[in-house]
Amino acid sequence: MPTETDESLVKTIEVNGSRITLVGTAHVSRKSVELVEAKVQEGGYDCVAVELCPPRYKNLTNNDWWRNLDIYQILRQGKGNLLLINLALSAYQKRLADKLGIEPGREMSRAIELAKEHNLQLEVVDRDISTTLQRMYNGVTFWQKMKLFSSLVASIFVGEEVTEDQIEGLKEGDMLHSLLEEFGDVLPSVKTVLIDERDQYMVGKLTALTEQPDAPKNILAMVGAGHLPGMMKAFEAIPSAQAVEELEKKPPPNRTGYYIGWGIAVVVLAMFYVGYQRSPEMGWELVGTWVLINGGLSALGAAIAFAHPLTVLSAFIAAPITSLNPTVGAGMVVGIVESFIRKPRVSDFESIRQDVAQWRLWWKNGVIRVFLIFFMANLGSAVGTWVAGFSIAHQIWG
Repeated sequence: MPTETDESLVKTIEVNGSRITLVGTAHVSRKSVELVEAKVQEGGYDCVAVELCPPRYKNLTNNDWWRNLDIYQILRQGKGNLLLINLALSAYQKRLADKLGIEPGREMSRAIELAKEHNLQLEVVDRDISTTLQRMYNGVTFWQKMKLFSSLVASIFVGEEVTEDQIEGLKEGDMLHSLLEEFGDVLPSVKTVLIDERDQYMVGKLTALTEQPDAPKNILAMVGAGHLPGMMKAFEAIPSAQAVEELEKKPPPNRTGYYIGWGIAVVVLAMFYVGYQRSPEMGWELVGTWVLINGGLSALGAAIAFAHPLTVLSAFIAAPITSLNPTVGAGMVVGIVESFIRKPRVSDFESIRQDVAQWRLWWKNGVIRVFLIFFMANLGSAVGTWVAGFSIAHQIWG
């Protein structure tokens, strides 16, 4: 039977004649698995809904999905940063799960198993993960992206020991509310996308279930405990179908960075012109400064990520050029070169779930290393652009 604490994570609401029971879980909690089992075993439910989107459902039920990962297409389409953030999030969750001896998302996979065993209708009610990450990525500044990613990586490298009691404690209302409020104060746009929007979306999807002609009458919905307060509030003013559709839309690319990139290119080229007008020698010296600093720092970033020597050379050559063309990033070129020279092995794809949780293996797993090289080459080029730009300005105007 659920404990008193477990029952505090169960909320019930009536919508359109259907009864919805929300169960708050943690994705790395044994007690959450036990709570899921207990609620399903109670009987009386005709539908089980889980906090998953179709792609995550497929990934959770298909351990071989990484084998179909097309690295070239991901880099070419400019999705390298999104996948890297996803890897970092997965690594953090896997690290916690390994310490507690439980598979990440086990409570969701157990809910799916039990729904099939009891022949219950199964629904996934979360927003597509790619849409969530895209909306989050477009909603923060470059430095906020760096802060978010560095925090995730730091949690893997130097994270404190986490006990099972601490995981269970985070599911308690007051502590969880304080944690989410603190997170919202630091990065409000991230919290809005990761928590608030998905609260609204899942409430909208659950409500849509109750409006179907053959609507289930007793729905058991498994959601992260962090969503319970927001979802209960959202049920007080249920979002319209149009509002849910808006939340499903991927935002258009943020053009600010694009215009800034072209602005930097124009300024740098103008400084080359000014230097050349003073003397051809100075003009070539400025070009040399740009190539050495920009290309050098990008190559250094690739080397830190243990890139192949030819990949490091490609970073040195590509960065000074791509920095003057915002439509192509140095990391894209370098990542494609690395994946071509050292094609990831099947074993890299098979072990990515385990390797991602151990930072030392990020440099050894061929798949993860490509995206680490992509990130480090891009970071080196970005830093090199500003350092080289200020150095060139100093050479011209002293």
